[in-house]
Amino acid sequence: MEVIIKNNYQEMSQLAAEYLINTVKAKNDAILGLPTGSTPVGMYKAVIAQYKDNISFQNVRTFNLDEYVGLDKTNINSYRYFMDENLFSHIDIKEENIHIPNGVAQDSEQECLNYEEMLSSTGQMDIMYLGIGHNGHIGFNEPEDFFEPFTHIVKLTEDTIEANKRFFDSFESVPKTAITMGIKTIMSAKKIILLASGGSKAEAISKTVKGKITPQVPASILQLHNDVTLIIDMDAAKYL
Repeated sequence: MEVIIKNNYQEMSQLAAEYLINTVKAKNDAILGLPTGSTPVGMYKAVIAQYKDNISFQNVRTFNLDEYVGLDKTNINSYRYFMDENLFSHIDIKEENIHIPNGVAQDSEQECLNYEEMLSSTGQMDIMYLGIGHNGHIGFNEPEDFFEPFTHIVKLTEDTIEANKRFFDSFESVPKTAITMGIKTIMSAKKIILLASGGSKAEAISKTVKGKITPQVPASILQLHNDVTLIIDMDAAKYL
């Protein structure tokens, strides 16, 4: 596990973008695993600013980590809407190459199976980007008694709902369940990059890097992957 500490969020985001751009430069049909939330926004902005002079996304395929159950792609709080606003509508990626769980599928359990099948049939992800929750969750894999391996429906913890309510009108309006890639699926990527910014993530980062491997800190499993890079700012690194 490599830990790269940058001075601030902007430097962190720029470096994360360079990894993504270099991945697509090296393989124009790269398979990318992508996160949502406030942390990767800076990375996406840096990618948009650079891509026209460097790369094309015409043959790139993307798989997002998760989606809220009950929100369709036109809902401004859905992760599909987020991705369109922050990345997809600004680059030349093809619609058919964008993959995000369907939050309004008639059968959510079947949607999990379908998404997992799509992932496995497409091939190994070349690079998987992750954020991290205050409780150490990756994707929406919350602290649990075991590591859920494959794409599944998860009940969000109160901590996660509280952290995400800033995007909604109230705590009550935040969806309580989501579809997320499982731990084995995430760990199957060739390379994983975890991004973290701010002092509120420092304890989770410390447990991820130095703590015991436990499903109570889902990100701790990354210690077992052979190619993981943490790109974090000074505040997130304060306990390392």
